[in-house]
Amino acid sequence: MAKPTGFLEFTRETATERDPLERVRDWQDLHVHLPEEKLQTQGARCMDCGIPFCHKGRILEGMTSGCPINNLIPEWNDLVYRGRWQQALRRLQKTNNFPEFTGLVCPAPCEAACTLGMHDPAVTIKNIEFAIVEKGYEKGWIVPEPPEKRTGKRVAVVGSGPAGLACADQLNRAGHWVTVFEKSDRIGGLLMYGIPNMKLDKQLVQRRVQLMADEGVEFVTKTAVGSDLPVAALRADFDAVVLCTGAGVPRDLGVNGRSLSSIHFAMEYLHPNTKSLLD
Repeated sequence: MAKPTGFLEFTRETATERDPLERVRDWQDLHVHLPEEKLQTQGARCMDCGIPFCHKGRILEGMTSGCPINNLIPEWNDLVYRGRWQQALRRLQKTNNFPEFTGLVCPAPCEAACTLGMHDPAVTIKNIEFAIVEKGYEKGWIVPEPPEKRTGKRVAVVGSGPAGLACADQLNRAGHWVTVFEKSDRIGGLLMYGIPNMKLDKQLVQRRVQLMADEGVEFVTKTAVGSDLPVAALRADFDAVVLCTGAGVPRDLGVNGRSLSSIHFAMEYLHPNTKSLLD
């Protein structure tokens, strides 16, 4: 894969961060992403390692090793190195519903499992992943692709966080009519209100949601299932219901000083803060 001697010739480079004095003036992306030429060089570092531990997710002693969604990492690294970006996108789309999200906020267990990382800095997998999908949008390769046939089945997905959106996307691809119910005023769940703008631009979330809507997924906001919408109504109107409500209950810590004032759970701060920027 890639250039056989690339890992010997090139050093690891990653996206840098904007100067703090500049980024305190806005809420935009804090990263300065690598240009195309450097990304191709980084793809060249993907060595022909024989067993690519990076792309196969495994749980080892309670820890995740490798990509949990089994991205075909050596394949699209090679294609990026050769400048075949559209083919790289197609390989990425085979396993990943939302590479623009994982390419920014995933902790990258793939890089931790990279064979090259045993002796040198790992391949810049995460940055390459994000660049591939952004190139796809830039070039117009990512367009709505509604299913050719519909099954006639209707599925309700409760919750529009990462799991809910991925579930809806897969079910829609299979030809089912999908309706996503979200209690907040915007679709995205944790992606929208749990991750600050500087780490995940909300325009990226809205862009993906619009693409899914154009493919036939219906989104209903400001609807809490169980109060605004009875569960019985879901059971009557849909052939199946998938619960993707997320882990909404915070984990408290019984530590000294916990009862002091002005101590809040993360989402108590993140949600209203992000909402104030978007409204």
